[in-house]
Amino acid sequence: MSDPFADIRPYRDAEVPAVLRSLLGDRELLDAIARLSLGKVAALAPVLCRPAVRWYLGRQLRDVSDVHGMQMVIKHYVEKVITDTTSGFSVSGLDDLDPSRPWLFMSNHRDIVMDPAFTNYALHRGGHQTVRIAIGDNLLTKPWVSDLMRLNKSFIVKRSPGSGRELLAASRHLANYIRMSLQEERAPVWIAQREGRAKDGIDRTEPAVIKMLAMSRDKQAESFSEVVNALGIVPVSISYELDPCDGLKARELYLRQTTGSYAKAEQEDVTSIARGIAGSKGRVHVAFGTPLAGEFADADQVAKEIDRQVVALYCLHPTNLYAYRMLHGDAVSIPGDLTLEEGSCSRARFEARIEALPAAHRPFALAIYGNAVASKLARTGAGACAPSC
Repeated sequence: MSDPFADIRPYRDAEVPAVLRSLLGDRELLDAIARLSLGKVAALAPVLCRPAVRWYLGRQLRDVSDVHGMQMVIKHYVEKVITDTTSGFSVSGLDDLDPSRPWLFMSNHRDIVMDPAFTNYALHRGGHQTVRIAIGDNLLTKPWVSDLMRLNKSFIVKRSPGSGRELLAASRHLANYIRMSLQEERAPVWIAQREGRAKDGIDRTEPAVIKMLAMSRDKQAESFSEVVNALGIVPVSISYELDPCDGLKARELYLRQTTGSYAKAEQEDVTSIARGIAGSKGRVHVAFGTPLAGEFADADQVAKEIDRQVVALYCLHPTNLYAYRMLHGDAVSIPGDLTLEEGSCSRARFEARIEALPAAHRPFALAIYGNAVASKLARTGAGACAPSC
């Protein structure tokens, strides 16, 4: 049978053993793991380290024969990340969603890997299916990276396929795959509300994402609102008490403002991924919203409703309030319903974190945290998050 989505879909169960055998023989992967775990020793003697890494990796994967088995291995590492790098992980809103319905979870985007990982973990822990994860091909710089992602139910979003016509074809192909996943294979999907992370702390949905999703509709039989309702879009709002990449983001924002452009260094995304996984995050909260339903005139209106929910659901941590006051003064008035209990990071510790950055970068770092408060204040009736955060 033909496989029209073979170029972008995740791996299937039958493909897992062969992909794992290939990964265990991939020198670049083995060397990358050695550098992460053995440091300078791996750099000095990579050939000697590879057999040990291959043995260890083979031991970790010895019982994996399908996608579920791979995800159980990943679950162990996510739980370790929660234990080692967070001060608590909480979830709200999930009990109100029917676990038998495959939802399209559209999330704000703060961290490359941990946003979908934490969403997935919350779903698994809550008795829901895990999601198929949209990931840009700009992150798949090596074949082994692509293999690892596709083993974990990731599907590929082609960012720069070529000409305008090729981009249009790639977008329609992606939209059809997402629709097929949801309605034919009954598999839930995770996608970010925008291309790239919200490095400035302002969560906004790109209408272009909604327009892409709408390319799956049959214009002869479906209205725009009908396809939006059929997709089952659920806004998701993820908040981190501390952003492990705040310094990197602040530097990029500073350079963009002062020079007008920013060129990523080679493997910069890999550095952000590693720091996002290993860095301290403080408290983390994942809030699930209400499925979109009703009449929508266009993609802009859909984006506005997603933004409304993401901002309203966003769990403000004390670090957000510290930053907002450091930017605007301690005398600034903040409504009581935006004030949460003390978090794991004191103001003194947060100020020291900001002071450790170059002076020119500090306002940008503070904005990463403070803009969440500004977004709340700008929306009438948008209070704090659910008490469970």
